[in-house]
Order: sequence, then structure tokens, then C-alpha cells
Amino acid sequence: MDRASFLVLILCAALAACSAPRPAIVVGSKNFTEQVILGEIVAAQIERRLGVPVERKLNLGGTLLAHEALRSGAIDLYPEYTGTALTQILRRPIERDAETVRRAVADGYRPWHIAWLAPLGFNDTFAMVVLAARAREHGVHTLSDAARQSWKLGVGYEFTQRPDGLKGLVATYGLRLDGDPVTMDLGLLYAALRTNAIDMAAANATDGMLGRDEFLVLDDDRHYFPPYECAIALRDDTAQRFPGLEAALRALSGKIDDAAMRRMNAQVDVEHRAPAEVAREFVQGLE
Repeated sequence: MDRASFLVLILCAALAACSAPRPAIVVGSKNFTEQVILGEIVAAQIERRLGVPVERKLNLGGTLLAHEALRSGAIDLYPEYTGTALTQILRRPIERDAETVRRAVADGYRPWHIAWLAPLGFNDTFAMVVLAARAREHGVHTLSDAARQSWKLGVGYEFTQRPDGLKGLVATYGLRLDGDPVTMDLGLLYAALRTNAIDMAAANATDGMLGRDEFLVLDDDRHYFPPYECAIALRDDTAQRFPGLEAALRALSGKIDDAAMRRMNAQVDVEHRAPAEVAREFVQGLE
């Protein structure tokens, strides 16, 4: 076992020890804006529909830590993405048909007694983002266009290691990089583009900053990236302990499209509103 995996297991054990036994439902999330908003939406929906205590364990960390927290029982549920689950957790080959990916993920999680609910309604695929002014200057609209020149690339911490990340992207498009990718927190990518510290970012399609005209998402014209539909992963034993929980969560399925998720992300990242406030407003709008 490598050091990173060992640390993940230690952290998950500590989380589980602090939370069991418990009468509350524990909602988790990974450590970026969209995940925190979704965690707050799920928590608010449970409180509204079931009237039971909800403990929030948001900002847990990356995919591996959140998944192990779910498996260990340190959390009861959290939002995850189908393409991420397929490639990073199940270690399956990349698939590009959304329904195929959904079935594979649901089947793959069944031995862990974890259910995947129907998707929330948006696809947070990777988005290769450049400054719109540079794209206009060089006539770049697609990733195939981008392969004509070299780029200083900025990425999040997982992108260089993911099977659906950097290596395959470079191979698919013949993309030329100006030096090693610059690794940073996802929230810093747009500031780095603005200051020319990088000139291309591996961002996410529902980022709030993409509502601004200064940024352009290059078209993935060879359809490299698989679908990343967001859905709630829920422990079976939690669903059994709390009658009505699964129905309350399923009421969120299909309710958040790409534009809605981008808008909520912008309210937090651009307008600096609290994620819990944005989430409560969204859930109240469902009534």
C-alpha cells in the first residue's frame, strides 16, 4: 500500500470513529465549490423532506478520500460523477455512451452495497479553457485547432494521473505543451489564465467563471472526454435505516441542468455568496 492510500485509510477510520453510532444522516462532498454546493443541497433536501438531523462533512478532499469515506461508513452519501467513478474508482476503460457508463457504475458499486441514484441533470465534463481574445487572435475554436501551437497548461491535482486526463488528451489530439503542466487548486485556474501564468486550463464545464465572455471552452471535437453525469451515491444500509430518504433524494434527479449548476457556482465563486445560502434558495425553489 502506498503512502497516499495509507493516509486515506487512516483519515477515513478517524471519520468513522467520530461518527458512529449516530442518529444523523451524514452528507459528504469533495473539496471544490460545486461539490460543497451539492452537499448543501442534499443536506437541505433531507432536512426539509424528512425532518431528521443532518451532519455535514463537506470539503473532504479528492475522489479517493470521499469514496473510502463512503465505503467505510464515515459518510452516508455524497455526489459523484459517472465518468470519474468508472475510471478512477472502478478502473474501467473509458466509455463515451452515457447510459453505458451509468449501468457500469451502478453494477460496479453494487458489491459495496452502494446505490447510484438517477443523475441530477448536468454533465460536468472537463473543459479546456483559453482566453477568448487569444482564441480569436489565433483562430482557435476546437482542440484540433489548438494542436497547431504549444500551450502552457494549468491543471488540477488529479488531471495528470487520471486515465481520462492528460495522457489520453495529448495522445488524442497531438496537443503540444510548453513545459510541464502547472498543477494548482481548481479555483486558481481562471486567475492564472488572466495573468498569463498559463494559457490553457483543464477546467470544468459547469464552472461559474465560464459565464464570462473573456473565457472560451474549446470544442472537444474528437469526443475524448467521457460523460461525467453527477448523481448521488448512497449506502444501502442508510436507505434502509431512514424510510423515505431515497424518495427524497430521487426528487432531486433531473432538477439541476448545466446552466443551473453553472449559475450556482457563479453565485459562490463570483458573487461570493455562501454555498449554504445558495443551496437553501435552490431547494426552496423546488416547492
